[in-house]
Amino acid sequence: MQKQIGCFFYDIFQGLGVEPITAKYLNMLTLLLLSIILIYIIDKIIRAILRALSARIAKQTKSPFDDLLLANKVPRNVAHILPLIIGLNLLPIIFIDFGFIEIPVRKILQVLFIVLTLWIVRSVLHTLEDYFKTLPRLKDKPIDSYIQVFMIFAWITGIIAAIAVFSSVSIWKFITGFGAASAIILLIFKDTILGFVASIQVSINDMVRIGDWITFEKYGADGDVIEINLATVKVQNFDNTITTIPTYAMISDSFKNWRGMTNSDGRRIKRHLMIKQSSIKFLTNEDIERLKSVQLISDYLEQMNSKISKYNMQNNADKTQLLNGRNLTNIGVFRKYIQTYLENHSAINKDMLLMARQLQPTTQGIPLEIYAFSKDKRWENYEYVMSDLFDHFLASVPYFDLEIFELPNSSAFK
Repeated sequence: MQKQIGCFFYDIFQGLGVEPITAKYLNMLTLLLLSIILIYIIDKIIRAILRALSARIAKQTKSPFDDLLLANKVPRNVAHILPLIIGLNLLPIIFIDFGFIEIPVRKILQVLFIVLTLWIVRSVLHTLEDYFKTLPRLKDKPIDSYIQVFMIFAWITGIIAAIAVFSSVSIWKFITGFGAASAIILLIFKDTILGFVASIQVSINDMVRIGDWITFEKYGADGDVIEINLATVKVQNFDNTITTIPTYAMISDSFKNWRGMTNSDGRRIKRHLMIKQSSIKFLTNEDIERLKSVQLISDYLEQMNSKISKYNMQNNADKTQLLNGRNLTNIGVFRKYIQTYLENHSAINKDMLLMARQLQPTTQGIPLEIYAFSKDKRWENYEYVMSDLFDHFLASVPYFDLEIFELPNSSAFK
């Protein structure tokens, strides 16, 4: 049957008086042309059927997966399989008189079949990638990294299979010989392997997710993570520039992830005022009476003054010298004022740590640190709250007969 079909046009050309060798070439070309037309028509029909069937199924289902299959052209790529198989089966008929041509053409079609398989795998992997990104629990995971790993393995397998086809060597023998070159392969794909290992560790240890705000000083990154793939982590900085960081740097270098802050109930305010040491003093009775007009600390001063007076009387403290006995200081009262002001501020989270504390004295003065948490974690609002607090504290310093330390400038010597 195969011989009859393969010699069909040869017999016709012979009947027309064409030379035998010419008739063979004309027979081959005619069969080749008809085969190409047949394969093209079959491909068109199968593609149309699969596309229509897929579109119909996609409309009837609620899952976005089949819609993504269509968007990534999976049915279109699958439609090419049957025409290619038909083409491979037609080769003995087309080249019935030219076996030496059939062998290289068959190898080319087999390689095309490998490429088509890789293309289908690629389309399916991209579909899975898009689908996983629609799932809330996987939205912040480095899906790109895993998809790229599978794609790399698929391409390596395809390349090995293609070389094995062209060299007529079995795949297993080729892989065995390929192992000898593993050192060179490891050197070539060093960054890819490091990135693969790093992406797994980043994912398992939950070190960084898409959407996290990170600060990576070494690479000048300060912004939100927008992509994590096999080789790089992309960060969109707050000035809208993009910084690309090697994935393996996430485990080899130190960086700051602000996720803990964004997931907490407040954003930390930690800043200090430098109080000039020479402005610190004990408060006299006149000073205390004057400061009682400050509403936030009037009750505190009343209570403390009563306790201190009682203590001094019980211990016969000689108050002709202010140093004797117990005394209030202007920096201590100011610290209490800051604490009370924070406790009454609507933008401060009262359920988190809140304090005004004195730090180790320095050559620039005594740091009076404010440690609290803003309820609003958004950057713009957070900065506004912090600035508003320190505007008030800086303006309040002179009321307590304190001074802020400043380095001397030209106006200080006039």
